[in-house]
Order: sequence, then C-alpha cells, then structure tokens
Amino acid sequence: MKKQKKAFLKADNLTQPKRSVIEGNIYTQNSMACADIPMDILGEQNDNRGDQKGPVIQHYKPTKLVPCSKGPLHDLLQKQPAVLGSLQLINGLMSFGVGVLFAVTQGVTQSLLALFRVPLLTGSLFLISGLLSNLLFKFPRLLPVCMFANIGSLTVAAVGCVLICTDFFVSALQGEFLKMEVLMLCVLVMEIIISAVLTKWIYVEQRSHSK
Repeated sequence: MKKQKKAFLKADNLTQPKRSVIEGNIYTQNSMACADIPMDILGEQNDNRGDQKGPVIQHYKPTKLVPCSKGPLHDLLQKQPAVLGSLQLINGLMSFGVGVLFAVTQGVTQSLLALFRVPLLTGSLFLISGLLSNLLFKFPRLLPVCMFANIGSLTVAAVGCVLICTDFFVSALQGEFLKMEVLMLCVLVMEIIISAVLTKWIYVEQRSHSK
C-alpha cells in the first residue's frame, strides 16, 4: 500500500504544472517548453510596439504595378459585338423566310419588294454579317471584312425600306401581304440600327490601331 501511495503522489506531481521565474517574467511549464526569443520579422512596426501586447498585422504593398497586355480587338470585344451579331442572324432568318413566302405566294409584278427579291438579298447579307461579327473573337483578321459586310447590309436595308414605303403608296397590297411588308419593314429598320452601331465600333477600333 505504501508503494502504491508513493506512485500516485509521483503521478500527481508530474501532472501539476511547474512555474519558474526568468528575468522577472513568469512562465508556466507543462509538457511544452517555452522561451523568450526575439524574432526580427516585424519590420518597421517592431520598434514602435513598446510594451503593447497583441497580434501584429503586416501589410504588403507592391513596389511596381505592371499593366496587363491587351489582346487584339480588346476594346471592341468588351462591347460584346457577338450579341449584335446574333441579332443579325435572327433578322437574316426572318428576312429570308419572308422572301421565300413572297416568292411562293406572290407574283413578281405585284410589289417592288417581290420584284427585286429584297428579302432574299437582305437575309443573305444579314446572315453573313452576323456570322462574321460572331467570329471576330477567334479571328481578329476578319475585322475589315466584317466592316464591309455591315456597310453592305446597311445599304441594302436602307434601299429595302425605300422600296417598301413606295409599295405602300403605289401597290394595292391588302390583307396578309400588307402585314408581311410591315413585318419586313420592322426587320429592315432593326438591321439598319444594328449595322450602323457595328460599323461605328469597327471604325473606331481601326482608327485606334492605326495611330
């Protein structure tokens, strides 16, 4: 029994933390050792701390800012010309569909729109312009071709609007044919706006590269 009591006393002594005094600071020693070693990692804040305690926060600032290199057509692609190109594709499909309906259901001499095959011509140009506008992201060399395609679409759409307005006063269109020409006029007006915006963007981009 005496040996067992001594063993328990020794175990209690081991589990109790020991305290020692070193240079006026009290340290608690349990199973880990500690030391008061100054470390020079605080930079300029190390001298200004004094007797303050608490975490030290360091801020790192770059010494030099390096601008990122811009890719080709960066400014133009930021304006999302592919969105307008997708609208051109939709206008082209609608215009082409109206042209097919006019060719099947209406005589050539009944309206100027059917005589000059304006919906088929404008639909083809709109599809080409929209496809080129969507390909500018992968093929920047198509920029001049895209500009000429948009100028052509703008010109043909304007001529188509004039022909449709002439049909309203000259031809005796009624019923479904009149509604189709009104729909075609709305498509052409939308294409004029889109082509004008894209042409301006491409022109500004070409001028910035030429400087």
